[in-house]
Amino acid sequence: MNTELLEALTILEQEKNISKDTMMDAIENSLISACKNHFGTSDNIKVIMNRETCDYAVFAEKEVVDEVMDPALEISLEEAEQIDSSLQLGDVAQIRVESKSFGRIATQNAKNLILQKIREEERKVVFDQYFEKERDIVTGIVQRYVGKNISINLGRADAMLTENEQVKGEVFQPTERIKLYIVEVKNTPKGPKILVSRTHPELVKRLFEAEVTEVSDGTVEIKSIAREAGSRTKMAVWSNDDKVDPVGACVGLNGSRVNAVVSELRGEKIDIINWSDNPALLIENALSPAKVISVMADPDEKAASVIVPDYQLSLAIGKEGQNARLAARLTGYKIDIKSETQAIESGELPADYMDQMEMMDEDGYVGEYEPYDEYEDDGNGADYGEGGTGYEDISAGYGDGYGDEASAGYEEAPAGYEDSYEEEASAGAEADIEETEREYEEEVPEIEFVETEQ
Repeated sequence: MNTELLEALTILEQEKNISKDTMMDAIENSLISACKNHFGTSDNIKVIMNRETCDYAVFAEKEVVDEVMDPALEISLEEAEQIDSSLQLGDVAQIRVESKSFGRIATQNAKNLILQKIREEERKVVFDQYFEKERDIVTGIVQRYVGKNISINLGRADAMLTENEQVKGEVFQPTERIKLYIVEVKNTPKGPKILVSRTHPELVKRLFEAEVTEVSDGTVEIKSIAREAGSRTKMAVWSNDDKVDPVGACVGLNGSRVNAVVSELRGEKIDIINWSDNPALLIENALSPAKVISVMADPDEKAASVIVPDYQLSLAIGKEGQNARLAARLTGYKIDIKSETQAIESGELPADYMDQMEMMDEDGYVGEYEPYDEYEDDGNGADYGEGGTGYEDISAGYGDGYGDEASAGYEEAPAGYEDSYEEEASAGAEADIEETEREYEEEVPEIEFVETEQ
């Protein structure tokens, strides 16, 4: 038994995940290569190796002849009889070749061949390992800055976080552990090239899959994500189980789940809204936290016209247009947002619309508008920044009795509001509202509204 070789192959298999059979094939090829370098040919070389004991032997097959013309391929009858007395002219003699007979160059070439095979197999193992993780998240350790790029150690391989895949403003320290999204794994002659990202929208999705059991098991689906890395993300979710609230599941008790994601993203704000197959309702939800009066969506043209209260116009558009931009990406619609005044001027709303709204306000149909000073949690979903703990009860605002229509477009809750309606919202009051709605529709039949429950 070749104990030393067996131990060496066992160590390679354990540490580098290179199988013994692969290395034995490499050894056989290296011995054949050494014979070719030494004898000038390997056509008649045969290597016999015991895969269990790692014992091996090299034989040169030579034809028995009277007169030797090519010593590499032929052997005289006299020499053949010394090896095996039963050999006759024309027979093939198996001549054992001792590795000690190889020259220095042949031995070195054989050694290099084995080392090259080890490197190739190691690169292949690493490539296969990370190729399986393509489009998934991994944890890496920051090594150093290389110019504006960052070298990341992923364990068995290194990756380079390029400048365009970094979140603006994020600064990392050496040895810091961060989560990254593997965009692509390429196999190159120098080894696998792993492209990672901190800005990819799928990073947010994978983080929620890791934090939210309902997402990982498929109960809750993340239908769409729009992201401006480092600033804000909008995410639309849907539940395949009527008993599971998708927004509440993603937020978690006291915001624990969403805050874990926000923390990993260094304080990036996340809006979580309910997905709807109704384009108008989806667009209304996507523009959260802004209140929407009406949405006219054209599925064929993928365009929508949205009307919002005058004081909500800036909120609907967002800082530097961010809210509208993210809503458009999330829904796939080109969204044109107008205020009430602009809609009246363009003829999309009747000239006496404001007077009618004031009359309905006096009747209690439309509540007092309150300006939004900041993004707040509302019925469309949840908006969380780092450290947010405003979600006291995961069922509050999304509980039984609130359909998609009712979970979109709630006004901002005043201070001290406890995430639930008071008992005064009785069935009789709801009936009054329904009657008022019918009267209003009769008065203004030509306008289509997406009504939101107050």
